[in-house]
Amino acid sequence: MIFKDNSKQDIRSTCIIFFSVLTFGKGSLMKRILISKFGDSSVLHLNESPIPTPAADQIVVKVERAGVNFLDIYQRGGAGVYQLSLPFTPGVEGAGVVVEIGSDVNYLKVGDRVVWAMALGSYAEYALLPGEKVAKVPEEIDLKIAAASALQGMTAHYLVNSTYLIKPGDVSLVHAAAGGTGNLLCQMILEKGGRVIATTSNSEKEKIIRETGVTEIIRYDLQNVLQEVKKMTEGKGVDVVYDGVGAATFDDSLASLKPRSLMVLFGAASGPVPPFDLQRLNLNGSLFITRPTLANYITNRQELEMRMGEVFKLITAGKL
Repeated sequence: MIFKDNSKQDIRSTCIIFFSVLTFGKGSLMKRILISKFGDSSVLHLNESPIPTPAADQIVVKVERAGVNFLDIYQRGGAGVYQLSLPFTPGVEGAGVVVEIGSDVNYLKVGDRVVWAMALGSYAEYALLPGEKVAKVPEEIDLKIAAASALQGMTAHYLVNSTYLIKPGDVSLVHAAAGGTGNLLCQMILEKGGRVIATTSNSEKEKIIRETGVTEIIRYDLQNVLQEVKKMTEGKGVDVVYDGVGAATFDDSLASLKPRSLMVLFGAASGPVPPFDLQRLNLNGSLFITRPTLANYITNRQELEMRMGEVFKLITAGKL
């Protein structure tokens, strides 16, 4: 996901949902997607229901853009920690315009342009959201860019600033670097003076990665990832691994680290990592491992606004 060239904006490899415009008013109806049972995409059904009324700490937003993410697929399937109470309207990311606010929400007004991530209900014409869960969108940022950069942009931001603070010269291994989060990770690491070793599966994705400025790329369809990492680092290994793939890359990720370095497992696109013996961390050099999630890095409105604001600054500066 590169925003520098506006003529080539790849909003993301998934999609952006466009909803029709309704005239807002009490008693009006809206369309939304409703899930009444867990399963594949066949459980997504179009539903018509009244436009919600906000409680004291809530707002109603006219949804202009709704992002589609892997998290939506997990929640739709209802596996493990992703099993939500049925029925529900999916979608944890979006951008739009505030049309009504609750009595306790004094930091927003009707007409404000806002963006959110990790707040459910974006697959609808109107979303009922906690006021604390949205950030204002600057006038110079298009709402489609805001929606496309919220979840993945803030994820990349916390990963390189909070989970592990990238310093000049730090060497990072980024798996699935052509994907939305991986692509932004590469750009943010380079912007902070770090070095990126990226992995991907084909020549088309390799080209996408090279557009970020990354030159060290491992094709795991053709090469052995661990051997190439050791070669590129003269046998030393990397300072941090950013792994959103999970089961398929986990073993190579651990083995690619320097002693006392950090494995950041932030996703499981290939499936969850099976249980493993913690003694492996000792044997591989007293390694550290963490399993972060964005929700724990935007725990209040101040942190949300800080992270989203930093992402917006990078976009307007032409660095993303």
